[in-house]
Amino acid sequence: MIDSARKGENALLVQPYPLGRQDSSLLEEFTELARSAGATVVGTIAARIERPSASHYIGSGKVEEVLAACEATGADVVLFNHTLSPVQERNLAKALDRRVVDRTGLILDIFAQRAVSHEGKLQVELAQLKHLSARLVRAHSGLDSQRGGSIGLRGPGETRLETDRRLLQKRREQLEARLDKVEVQRTQMRRARMRNAIPRVALVGYTNAGKSTLFNALTGSGVYAADKLFATLDPTVRRMESPAGPIALSDTVGFVRDLPHELVAAFRSTLSEARDADLLVHVIDAADELRDERIGQVDSVLSEIGASDIPQILVFNKIDRIEGAVPRRDQPAGAASEPGSHLRERIWLSAMSGAGLDLLRESLGGRFRDRQISGDLVLAPNQGRLRARLHAVGAVRSESADEAGWHLQLEMPVATAERLATEPGGHLLHGLLLVAPSAPTYNPDIQ
Repeated sequence: MIDSARKGENALLVQPYPLGRQDSSLLEEFTELARSAGATVVGTIAARIERPSASHYIGSGKVEEVLAACEATGADVVLFNHTLSPVQERNLAKALDRRVVDRTGLILDIFAQRAVSHEGKLQVELAQLKHLSARLVRAHSGLDSQRGGSIGLRGPGETRLETDRRLLQKRREQLEARLDKVEVQRTQMRRARMRNAIPRVALVGYTNAGKSTLFNALTGSGVYAADKLFATLDPTVRRMESPAGPIALSDTVGFVRDLPHELVAAFRSTLSEARDADLLVHVIDAADELRDERIGQVDSVLSEIGASDIPQILVFNKIDRIEGAVPRRDQPAGAASEPGSHLRERIWLSAMSGAGLDLLRESLGGRFRDRQISGDLVLAPNQGRLRARLHAVGAVRSESADEAGWHLQLEMPVATAERLATEPGGHLLHGLLLVAPSAPTYNPDIQ
């Protein structure tokens, strides 16, 4: 929808910073964002901002400096690591005689390239339309811009700008209606997982922390994973096995500092996988010098989407990039509580090599073990319906048959057994439920 940063373009980056607070990490991340969009970074300019200009954001002298740099480097587009107002963006584009894209526009462009599923594409387009609607300006004047004001076209009239805005609004309403339908379908799928009482775990973390690689390692899936920002946009849910039984594991979009509000609002389904989870596995790049800052930024986004109260495990990934690092599992110390958050267990591992994955599986098993029930059950030949239901919910671990009927070794969530016990023939499960844990609820303090 928005043709903001075409692949192969030469980009000049402008990094604003307040007086006395220059941070090189901001420019490093923005450079990676530009490259992820397919642009070639030909130069960077730091712009100290004491008081933002209402017309251009940066001062007139800095505008001239940026223009000279564009001409010297052959830059086709100027990328600003800050959100610009529509007026500032237009004035800069006119003064520089080049397209100007702010941070929000750049991230939207990357998302447009990465979206794969129908839902993801709808969400990206909706976010782009919201961003574009405030920037829609047409330079028409006179009768040419007034439909209905010429011979054969007389009437109340409508400017082309008004027409474009009306069409954009109509398209937005269509996209929102389609996404509402998709959300209903996804909600039904989540409710089905809840009915089966399968614990739900969501991988969250800063972009490029290795979530998809960890997801593939735990589930044996082939989800796209790459060493670049926002490699994953579409939510994916797969079943993984743990010592406590099956878990529904979801991979989510990576977070980033100053995530555009258009994306927070548009990516409802992706973020709801994190918001509706029983547990969050917060994946961190252990080799990142700014990992503590990244943790805080992810926590900030989780708070924004209403997921700050969900228990977390901190997984420090990519230890293969740290000399001498070994897999380990650190229990939280009560005195070292992190402000505004739960006590969080820390696991150090490498999803790429597989070192330490067993520690994570053990941790997940310990947290959800109280929700499981197991035992042996013998079903007569005329009880095939209950046998089929047990197979349907994945409760049968092994099975044999003889003249007495079916001998089943069962393992399932307590809630599933309780539900099946109310169905025809389900009274046979009452014996297993008598020895079930008395409180099959999730306990975030179990380590």
